[in-house]
Amino acid sequence: MKKILIIITIFFSTISTISAEEIKRIVVGNKDAKITIIAFESLTCSHCANFHKDVFPELKKEYLDTGLAKIEFRHFPLDIAAFNASKVSQCNNDGDSKILNSLYANQQKWVKGSSAQEANENLQKFLISEGYSVDFNKCINDKEIEDFVLNDRIDGVKKYKVNATPTIIINNKKFEKTLNYKNLKKALEKLI
Repeated sequence: MKKILIIITIFFSTISTISAEEIKRIVVGNKDAKITIIAFESLTCSHCANFHKDVFPELKKEYLDTGLAKIEFRHFPLDIAAFNASKVSQCNNDGDSKILNSLYANQQKWVKGSSAQEANENLQKFLISEGYSVDFNKCINDKEIEDFVLNDRIDGVKKYKVNATPTIIINNKKFEKTLNYKNLKKALEKLI
């Protein structure tokens, strides 16, 4: 009887470990890069959208594509629309940033509505119009993805004292300067 209990315990421990590991973090750049940038963002945050429009392309060109750095996107939803969009961005579970980038680039097309239901409808319409094939209801109701997103937010507050978006962490240190490419480049150059 004792052996059966041990086997059952190991089995269920393995299942929960596998489930947690199955959700892939959205990462751009060399996974083994010397510099790790973590971006805590909310998909409804206009400053985050500006980061993706004004800073990210140069960062990608000079540091991510060259293998000098990688960026990990962490979820820090500020409202229910951002929470659901975060779940959708993780739903394909491929670690790719395509949906995430599209949501930021087209934020004004889907971030609207006076209720959670209306926001969800706009998000769903946007995804369809852009040709993304995701099972919307499955994505926003997936408990593992929901926990993954919420744990990003909890980790951000506890470990890095995140209280606004976007918040950038470079090699485990909070970037405290004004977030523009010039300031970010200065900080990165010191680490190369």
